[in-house]
Amino acid sequence: MNWSLWIRQFHRWVSILFTAIVIAIFVMLGAGQQPAQWVYYLPLPPLFLLMFSGLYMFFRPYFRKSRQL
Repeated sequence: MNWSLWIRQFHRWVSILFTAIVIAIFVMLGAGQQPAQWVYYLPLPPLFLLMFSGLYMFFRPYFRKSRQL
């Protein structure tokens, strides 16, 4: 499996995790429960992973074009 496919798959799974965490926080708030303060920081690690993998996928075509010239 090459790196590009692995990073795409990783990005998909991390986005599912990020979405599930955010939905869980909103469900807790909707149920009237006030979560602990640290719960609001749970989406940040997946968000940073999404940012780095998304930037890689965004800039990859530009690096490939410059290498072919």
